[in-house]
Amino acid sequence: MPETTQNGLPDMRVVVAGAAGRMGQMLVKAVLAASGCRLVGALERPGSPALGQDAGLLAGAGATGVMVSDDMLAALVNSDALLDFTTPASTVALAALAAQARLVHVIGTTGLAEADYQKLEAAARHAVIVQSGNMSLGVNLLAELVRRAAASLDADYDIEIVEMHHRHKVDAPSGTALLLGEAAASGRGVPLNEHSDRGRDGHTGARKRGDIGFASLRGGSVIGDHSVVLAGQGERIELRHVAEDRGVFAEGALKAAFWGRGRKPGFYAMTDVLGLAKAPSP
Repeated sequence: MPETTQNGLPDMRVVVAGAAGRMGQMLVKAVLAASGCRLVGALERPGSPALGQDAGLLAGAGATGVMVSDDMLAALVNSDALLDFTTPASTVALAALAAQARLVHVIGTTGLAEADYQKLEAAARHAVIVQSGNMSLGVNLLAELVRRAAASLDADYDIEIVEMHHRHKVDAPSGTALLLGEAAASGRGVPLNEHSDRGRDGHTGARKRGDIGFASLRGGSVIGDHSVVLAGQGERIELRHVAEDRGVFAEGALKAAFWGRGRKPGFYAMTDVLGLAKAPSP
């Protein structure tokens, strides 16, 4: 008989994709430490050396009896939620299966292209998808502050977004930087793709008024530093978030999974989870 939570619902059955990676291990530990849910599946890519190993032991959390597998369908068929911080190709494939199984699919994957978002939107007709470039509470609050600041200050204030991550990160700008850029563009009432400057090298000429600039730094073991600078004549406003522990992303993802349980299918963001989606403009 399944265990029940305090509100009488059965424990939420959770599958972690990319379970052998840095973020996957944090997700496994978060699920094992939380009440009201239990780990029922752990996925990795075909050929991964982690296949067949105990997901809990890989994460340093003790044996669980849940072995890492590459069989996505078998893992998802008897689950309620999928936590997915993998790659765009894997996320799109998992979204199609999550839609068939009517799951809550929490996506923290970065580097998604427009074509990927279109496929996720299609999957969201049947699944509850919660997607964000960053799952932390602090970053999503920062994004709302950026939106409000951009709405309050005109284009005479230049917006620059600076991010730094560890040397192994493969995409740039980071998903969080793009999330902050979208927030700034939303505050200005302009499309980001038409007001984005992502690279400067050589003789570039003067900065274009109204552009939102991005700079990406990579090195060491930095988990994630993000700064948004609004630079005007004679003054500068800086808004910053520093991630010191990947656990904040795992906790946010799990919060999103609990929030999505029982909701109507749809494509949601962390702003919905945190009640920020309807926050008023200044």
